[in-house]
Amino acid sequence: MGEQGGGPTGGNPTSGALTGRVALVAGATRGAGRGIATQLGAAGATVYVTGRSGGGQRSEYDRPETIEETAELVTAAGGRGIPVRVDHLEAEQVRDLVARIDREAGRLDVLVNDIWGAELLFEWDTPVWEHSLDRGLRMLRLAVDTHLVTSHFALPLLIRRPGGLHVEITDGTAEYNADTYRISTFYDLAKASVIRMAWALAHELRPHGATSVALTPGWLRSEIMLDTFKVTEDNWRDALAEQPHFCISESPAFVGRAVAALAADPEVSRWSGRSLSSGQLAKEYGFTDLDGSRPDAWRYLPEVQDAGGPADATGYR
Repeated sequence: MGEQGGGPTGGNPTSGALTGRVALVAGATRGAGRGIATQLGAAGATVYVTGRSGGGQRSEYDRPETIEETAELVTAAGGRGIPVRVDHLEAEQVRDLVARIDREAGRLDVLVNDIWGAELLFEWDTPVWEHSLDRGLRMLRLAVDTHLVTSHFALPLLIRRPGGLHVEITDGTAEYNADTYRISTFYDLAKASVIRMAWALAHELRPHGATSVALTPGWLRSEIMLDTFKVTEDNWRDALAEQPHFCISESPAFVGRAVAALAADPEVSRWSGRSLSSGQLAKEYGFTDLDGSRPDAWRYLPEVQDAGGPADATGYR
């Protein structure tokens, strides 16, 4: 068990390390994006947080979380949060967003592509010929096209200064996804595509002194996941009666600290093009989740859950 800490800096060795740096977390309304934005704020960064739920409008999720709330969390953590409502499928909106960042901050040091918004679209264990084509193609647009559009407009600002970091957030490591069927053909392709995207962008960014990586959280205790199990972050272990393997789950702060650690690493280029996980980076950089643990979901899943073993996170967090 690692260092205890329930606040924004507990278990987070990067506190204040990103003061003066500017980040864009695209898709920061909730879940991993909100956790990443908040932890970048805890490290001192100015963070532009984007999503479709803001300014009194909601996405098709129709959930209560907003980008304004995320920005407030960033500021409360010690950074500066700036909410901008953006649909990342709309090229003009993304172009205007980047122009605003350039105008207001004059730099971009970290780009995190966490746009997703497709939890209501995928159909579990459904073959491609039975899966809704409209939903499947919409999922791919939300997962892949949004990331390409954002990278197209934002990366020219990021490479203006050497040392920039680009992070593609996905679900699963390259190793795990290579041998594991992920829900459906559409979902599988969506999550594998952004891992390859990070690899390709690493090739294009390297000559400019910038780094691109793919990063996955483990079993994330997002707002939607907590609602599914009818628990909160404070009593999430009550869900173990229904789903014992939820014992390996992690808060959004954990992957947020992974991004902050990468952004603060002067030798981050050693990870260029790699597929990484929050649990892997916790061992490398020494940060913990909010409860002081270091859950390693992508080691636990193949060795325990997928192998049919009894739920037991001992040795995995």
